[in-house]
This record gives sequence, C-alpha cells and structure tokens, in this order.
Amino acid sequence: MEESEVERLKNMVDREKKVQRDSLQNEKRKAWVVFHRTKQLKPYLCDGLDLRPGDAVVAPTEKGLELGIVAKGPVAIEGPEPSLPRIDRLATKEDLEQWVKNRKLEREALQFCLERIKTRNIPMKPISVESTLDRSKILFNFTSEGRVDFRELVKDLAKKFKARIEMRQIGIRDETKLLGGMGPCGKQICCSQFIREFAPISIKMAKEQYLILNPSKISGLCGRLMCCLAFEYETYREASAEFPKVGEKVKTRDGQEGEVVSINIMEKKVLISLQGGQGQMNISLSHIIRKKGNKVSKEADSK
Repeated sequence: MEESEVERLKNMVDREKKVQRDSLQNEKRKAWVVFHRTKQLKPYLCDGLDLRPGDAVVAPTEKGLELGIVAKGPVAIEGPEPSLPRIDRLATKEDLEQWVKNRKLEREALQFCLERIKTRNIPMKPISVESTLDRSKILFNFTSEGRVDFRELVKDLAKKFKARIEMRQIGIRDETKLLGGMGPCGKQICCSQFIREFAPISIKMAKEQYLILNPSKISGLCGRLMCCLAFEYETYREASAEFPKVGEKVKTRDGQEGEVVSINIMEKKVLISLQGGQGQMNISLSHIIRKKGNKVSKEADSK
C-alpha cells in the first residue's frame, strides 16, 4: 500500500475518533456506580467520559471522593437533565494505588483507636474505619450501649492521622453487615452481600410462613429476626389466601369432618384432625370443603 494511502486511512480514523469524542462531550449521559462498602448502586452524570461497565471511577459521595466501579450504563438521558452528582474522573493508576494504601491506613487506624479507647477507658467498641480516597476524612464506626463522650479520643485521632475525624454510632444489624459472616443456610449473610437498606422484619412474617418459632432458627448472626423472612413473605400471603385457617372446621369430599392442624403451602396439602378421635389425615387442598358458608376452595371448584 502506498504511503499516501496509509496516511489517508490514518486521517480518516483520526477524524472518526474526533467525531466520537465530540459526541461524548455533547451527549448527556448517566451511569450507575457501585461502591465496595455500601454496595449501593447510585446514578451519576458521566457526559464527556468514555465509560464501560467494570471501569474504575472516582466519584463524590456523602463521605467524600471514593473509588467505585461502573456497574451499568452509560445510557443517554432523555428529557430534562436530572439533578445528579457527576463522576469526577476515570480512576488512574495512582488512584488505585492510593486505594490500596488506604486499606492499610484503615487497619492501622482501627488498631490505634482501640488502644486509645482502652487507655481512656471509654465504653465503646470500634467496628470499622473508612477513609476517603484523598484521606481528607476518616470515619470510625462504633457500637456502644449508650451515649459516650469521645471528644478527647477525636483529638488523639486527628493529631495522629492529620485528617478530619468523624465518629458514627451504629446498631447491631449494621455491625453484622460490616463484619460479615456465614448464615445458617451456609452462605454469606445477605446484609453484607447484597442488601442495601434494612427492611422491617416482624414475628408475623415467620408465623404466616408456618415456620417453627424457635429464636435460634429464625434469628440471624445479629440476634435479630433474619432479613430473609421478608423475601418470600408476600408470596406466602398470596398463596395462603386459598387455604383454610389453622383451627378451622372443614369437611372432606368423602364426608369426613375435622379441624385443620396445619397446612403445607408448597405441596398444597392440609393436615386435619378427624372428629371422634379417628386420628389425623393429610389431604390435598382440592379435596377440602370449608364448612363456613359451605364454600369450596377455588381449586376444588375447577375439578
């Protein structure tokens, strides 16, 4: 190929790259970034940046500049531009090296904090330390049974690390989320793996899923009711609507009468205690006639 032809093709490629860069500069786009501690997926403006899922970026958070990973996008923004924070930049080699150094700093800060707490005899337990990427602020998470005076401790930490110090008291569920662990199911606990925010959990959820109300069976590592009780709660509520209630008087299709002892939603069966001391019977829901109003279950109607 002649030299002039090579030069022409090179110019074409350069022009195409310039068009793409101009397009990126002019197009309003957003991407979703996930941060390793909170695991929260947050949207950010990213026009002017050539991003791909998996790219490391530096973005502002409520704690300061942090290193995150692009999890989704970018996509074009249609309509008015939303009020979103903007990704600061693609992470450089120096940013990645600083992130690694910060992990070492956090371990050292946690140990130093523990030593000062013992020295000053403060009734608190440090759990974890979080540093912003530029080390301008260091956050200490701790637990305590009540309010504590940590003003002198903050002075010790600020003098040692030459940064703004923030102390945050957290609850038992947040402590477990930060520390992690294995649940009774044999997998990593949900809160440290993917749960973004804690949802209210009640004993009613366990009752309506017909679980054994043994605290050791329905409590998580934090000692509170397991978060996973909420995962299938609505499904069980909808499915149980067609079942008779425990204690309800029912009748079978062959004329036997009894009282509901328990139900099995997964197998669509009902355990009834027969009248006259005739024992118990595990029977399909479709063979049950509910005595109240002599109503038959929907499934029975269809047979």
